Amino acid sequence: RGVHYRDILAADAGGGVDHNIFAVFYRPYKTGGRLRPEPTGEITESVWTALSDVSRLRRSSLVDVGLSLAQVLPATGHVGPVPVGGLIQH
Repeated sequence: RGVHYRDILAADAGGGVDHNIFAVFYRPYKTGGRLRPEPTGEITESVWTALSDVSRLRRSSLVDVGLSLAQVLPATGHVGPVPVGGLIQH
């Protein structure tokens, strides 16, 4: 678990407007039941993926911050800068 914050200037994001990102990361645990789509339709598919497989997926760059937190498990909930290669990797 941890918190991530960064500023992204419009010029670094390929134009548009400046961005401020504040992300809170939690470590989920499967306790039972089954995964299902969100009732609002915002999430159409839910799957559990082993941490070792996540790095091979197409993903938002913020996932790399979460992976770093999961690997380091810092007591402060903070890791140093994580190279993300842009605002979103797709």
